[in-house]
Amino acid sequence: MTFAEHVLNFYQSLNLSHLKLPKGVRVLNPYQDSVAFSLTEKFFKKFYSDTKPRKIIIGINPGRFGGGMTGIPFTDPIRLENICGIENDLAKKPELSSDFIYRMIEAFGGPEAFFGDYFISSVSPLGFTKDEKNLNYYDIKELQKVLESFILTSLRKQITFGVSTHVAFCLGEGQNFKNLLAWNKKEELFKEIIPLPHPRFIMQYRRKRLDEFVEMYIKIFKHS
Repeated sequence: MTFAEHVLNFYQSLNLSHLKLPKGVRVLNPYQDSVAFSLTEKFFKKFYSDTKPRKIIIGINPGRFGGGMTGIPFTDPIRLENICGIENDLAKKPELSSDFIYRMIEAFGGPEAFFGDYFISSVSPLGFTKDEKNLNYYDIKELQKVLESFILTSLRKQITFGVSTHVAFCLGEGQNFKNLLAWNKKEELFKEIIPLPHPRFIMQYRRKRLDEFVEMYIKIFKHS
């Protein structure tokens, strides 16, 4: 099986209907939407139709205007069309994290070069909202506890795609990194986990140093 086939089969299998989530928490599952899954399929078949190993970059969980809409982590409809070359009729709302990630990808050498070496994922491959706002899996302790088995199963499964276990990159230097370290200590998934400032943090609070952070990402990726 190609890397793309592994990913697509995995995404199609994702379902949280058996879990009792905290009151008011809703799941973002674009893979159950035929339009979004069609875009996901086009993306992965375009960039991952081979059996090359990739290093994994692990975010928190998809958001409403990025991966939660397109099915592709850190990829909003604008970047999907303009940079990845996959036309879509989704609402062209920009997503801050996607903006940063694709600036970095362009500086790296473009989508073909970047996706040939890296696979972007998240601790939880499905996203969440509450009161129509994005929700991180760790924002509610009860939610994180309910999701732990799903998260660990998902991480183990993704390694089987051809993901390198030598090193993983964590987007977020705070709670996401802390959680990944704890789970990794217990599960021994990766030999090393390297934290990076989260793209949303950079775009909201360090935008004047944007080029510096892009260079930091690329330097760390290319020397790890």
